[in-house]
Amino acid sequence: MATAYIALGSNLGDRASQLKSARREVDALPGTAVTGASRIYESDPVGPVEQGPFLNAVLRIATELEPEQLLDELLKVERRHGREREVKWGPRTIDLDVVMYGDVMRASDTLTLPHPRLHERPFVLVPMCDIDADVLHPVLGRSMRELLTECPTMVMHTFDVDGW
Repeated sequence: MATAYIALGSNLGDRASQLKSARREVDALPGTAVTGASRIYESDPVGPVEQGPFLNAVLRIATELEPEQLLDELLKVERRHGREREVKWGPRTIDLDVVMYGDVMRASDTLTLPHPRLHERPFVLVPMCDIDADVLHPVLGRSMRELLTECPTMVMHTFDVDGW
């Protein structure tokens, strides 16, 4: 079993329901179980596209799936939630990113591990710190807590969701 971290984001529709539903579906993936979940945070979007605020969270999972298999399953979850990839960095019903998969370091056409911008994204690092602040970035050799202290600040608010 490998330990992986999945970042979740939503800024279309019922954002909280999208996150809750995606969490249930990730937990139901073959050979996979959610072993930790961050709080949910609300933050402004990043990037050039005008859009509404995001809800973000991170899940820690134990999985028997290989990284590419996991990515394929997450893309299926996104499609079931109506995810459309029309505009890069545009609004989305759900976004599921494998941000780390154990200490695997890999770059392919479809998946880069760890996520190449993990260390620049407070909307991922803050929830990662909720779960495992001391886990080390496999390339940078620094903990999530250390990376967060060097990351640009971002206004984020906890967002209470029943049944999360």
